[in-house]
Parts: sequence; structure tokens; C-alpha cells
Amino acid sequence: MWKELEEAYGFQFEKELLAEILETGSIKKVSAGNRIIEIGEYVTGMPLLLEGAIKILREDNDGDELLLYFLERGDTCAMTLNCCLGQTKSEIRAVAENDTTFIMIPIAKMEEWTGKYKSWRNFVFESYHNRLSEMLDTIDTIAFLKMDERLMRYLQEKAMVNANDFIQSTHQQIAYDLHTSRVVISRLLKKLENEGKISLQRNQIKLKNL
Repeated sequence: MWKELEEAYGFQFEKELLAEILETGSIKKVSAGNRIIEIGEYVTGMPLLLEGAIKILREDNDGDELLLYFLERGDTCAMTLNCCLGQTKSEIRAVAENDTTFIMIPIAKMEEWTGKYKSWRNFVFESYHNRLSEMLDTIDTIAFLKMDERLMRYLQEKAMVNANDFIQSTHQQIAYDLHTSRVVISRLLKKLENEGKISLQRNQIKLKNL
């Protein structure tokens, strides 16, 4: 697992910190579609992604979800970090976008390393900044883009995190992520297909000219 850790974080962490991460962290493997963190749970650690991708979601009072952002290799979730340090319940849901491997770092070490390693402190601050920028981007997308533009952007992001221009997803799953109805998504997907931007297949969408 040292090789995977070094490939994902070696460019920003010194070898001493990498060794501590490997020694104290718990390695987790989660299959695509499984939940990693649930809304209302107490979070006891901070994930460092080694392989795969995770989508971070919010939920409204009716149980409808909204996709906030994706996490990829080399990332962590600043909202998770905030819950850990504040010992508060999670306000987000984390779901494996594809088969994912990560190391869960215990709270005590997160606090210790903030004072011990400048690289870790910089990583935490940068993570806060990146996740905040992504959430602001999500807000701008909802506020200023039409639903067909939001849908196309969603498909492009999903293709990027999976490194595949074939997207394995049902219309209902997409509707959940974009907080809209399946009927709307089906209509807009057909529109995008007619415009030559995508090709629709059974439970699969092919992006063209990605």
C-alpha cells in the first residue's frame, strides 16, 4: 500500500508523514454505490483517497439528494474534517462513485499533524479552499445555468472522475444527483442526443467529443 499512498500524496507529504499515515490509518475498500458516510452519523476519521472516486451529497427535508462535488485520488473531504474536529454529526452523505480505496485517519492524529507537519497543515487549508470553491461552483450552476447545461456539465464531470466517456447510470440516478425528476432528465437526455452531444444506450450514456 506504500506505493499507492506515495503516488497519491508523495508530491506534497514528506516520507516521515507518509509513514505515519500508513502506520496509524485504517485502509478501507468500498464497492461502487455503497455509502461511506451517512447524514447524522458522528465522523471519527478523515479519509485520504488512494483509488477511485467519492461523490458528496446533501439531502433536503423530503429526502431528495443534491450532488455537491466529487472527490478523487489525492483528495480529502474538508466537511468531514470539520465534523471530526467539532465532534458534530455529519451533514453530508458520501457514496463511492466507483470501487474506492482510502485510508481513514483518526482524529487525534489529524490534530497532532497540524502542529507537527507544515505540509499537512497546508494540505488541510488547501482542501478547505478547494471544497469551498467547488460548493460555490455548485451554487452558481444551480442559480445561473439551465437544467440542460447543468446536465451536460454533470455528465462531463462524471466522465472525468471515472476516466471513461461511457457513463453507467440510470435516468433516475441522474435525477437524484441533480435534484430533479426522472421525466425531466429523460427529456433533456433525448434533446442532447438529438444535438449530437451524447448517445443513449440501455443504462449507459456515451459522451461525444469529450
